[in-house]
Amino acid sequence: GDSGRHCLKTQATPKKKEKKKTNSKSLEKMTCHKIFIVVSLILAVSLVNAVEFSVVDNTGDSAGGRRFRDEIGGISYATESLRAATDFTWSVFQQTNNPSDRRNPPMISMVMENGDYVAYSSEDKIRFNAGYLAGVSGDVRKEFTGIVYHEVVHSLQWDGAGQAPRMLVEGIADYVKLKAGYVSSDFVAPGGGDKWDQGYAVTARFLEYCSDFRSGFVAELNKKMRGGYTDGFFVELLGKDVNQLWREYKANYGQ
Repeated sequence: GDSGRHCLKTQATPKKKEKKKTNSKSLEKMTCHKIFIVVSLILAVSLVNAVEFSVVDNTGDSAGGRRFRDEIGGISYATESLRAATDFTWSVFQQTNNPSDRRNPPMISMVMENGDYVAYSSEDKIRFNAGYLAGVSGDVRKEFTGIVYHEVVHSLQWDGAGQAPRMLVEGIADYVKLKAGYVSSDFVAPGGGDKWDQGYAVTARFLEYCSDFRSGFVAELNKKMRGGYTDGFFVELLGKDVNQLWREYKANYGQ
C-alpha cells in the first residue's frame, strides 16, 4: 500500500551530515520499517484466510427476480448475507480465531436464477431459485437469509471426508441457521422427528439438545469430522451412544 512505498522512500533518503539529524532519521526509518513488516504480516494472514463472495442475478423480469431486488435488496444484500453467514458459521464452529481449523474455500458464489427447486450448493457455488421467493408469504427477506446461511455452511463445514451421513451434514447446516435466528415458523419443534439422522430441522433440534450437555458440541463434532466420521464421536464427546441420546431426547419431550 501507500504506507509501504512511503517507508521505502524514507529508507532511501541520504544521511545528513549533522549527527543529531542522522539519529532522528535512523529512528524514523527503523520505526517505519517495523510498521511496514507488521502491516505486511497482517495482510498476509488476512489474504490466506480471505473468502471472496460473488452474486449474479440471472432472474430477468420474473416475479421472483423482482422480489429479490425490490424486497430483499438484490445483489448488495445477497453479498452482505454471504459474508455475514460466513462470519457467523466460523463463530459457531469456534474458528474465528482458529483459521487453521477451517475449510477455507477461496470463493463462495451465488447465482440467482429461475428454476424448479429451492436452493442447493455444489463446489462452493450456490444456485438459488428466485421462483421459490415468489411464493413466500410473510418475511421473504428472513426466509431468503435463512436459506443462504444453510447453503453457506456447506462450503465451510467438514463432512467426514465424504463419510458422514448426509442428513447429519444437512442437520449441522440447519443448526447454524437455527442459532442465527433465521428459521421460519414451520421449523420443527424440539423433540420432533423419527430418527436422529433424519436431517435438516429434526437433526438440528437434536444437536441443540446435545449442546446442552457440552458447550461447543457442534464445533467439536465438526472439527472431528475433518478427516473421517464415526458415530463414536458422540460417545467421545458426550459419553453416550447416539441412539441412546436420541431415545433420551424423545423421552425428554414426552415422545
